[in-house]
Amino acid sequence: MDPLRVGLTGGIGSGKSTVAQVLADCGAAVIDSDAISHLVTAPGGAAIEPIARQFGPQFITPEGALDRDVMRQLVFADAGAKKRLESIVHPLVGEEAVRQAARSDSACIVFDVPLLVESGRWRQRVDQVLVVDCSEATQISRVMARNGWTREAVERVMASQASRDQRLTAADICIYNDAPLSLAALTGTVRQLAQRFGL
Repeated sequence: MDPLRVGLTGGIGSGKSTVAQVLADCGAAVIDSDAISHLVTAPGGAAIEPIARQFGPQFITPEGALDRDVMRQLVFADAGAKKRLESIVHPLVGEEAVRQAARSDSACIVFDVPLLVESGRWRQRVDQVLVVDCSEATQISRVMARNGWTREAVERVMASQASRDQRLTAADICIYNDAPLSLAALTGTVRQLAQRFGL
């Protein structure tokens, strides 16, 4: 029988990574698109040469990786640059995700994709979309505490992601991860969901 393919997404600070870890602990094969993105933009990664051609050598570190700080400044200021970068990185991430999924023997494959709603191409690749949701105020406070960022920095990232309404509209299943829900309660909710996923 074919495995259930679940697309997992949520805004920054929503608790998506926690949900992914619990699903992995329950036996799901979790394919982390962020980790793959870091892999293809690391020294020797498949995205490095096309990025250098498209943007110039100043966007590559002396070690041969994507200079994320320099690129982040550009894409926040220039939506066209963001699209050009995504046109290089996203197909490579998709190809590697397919390769990893093909190697899995789990009953459930979870594709952890922060930009699932934004990309437009993931919806047809998965059977169900699982959205981890919380209030925007909670997102901001969590990321400020976790990353040491300013409120403005968190809000900039949030503005570059799909809106909360867009994610909820795309959801087949939603986990609301906000106060007063504790970590233990969240874990219990995810474990119940894992049983529904055949794990």
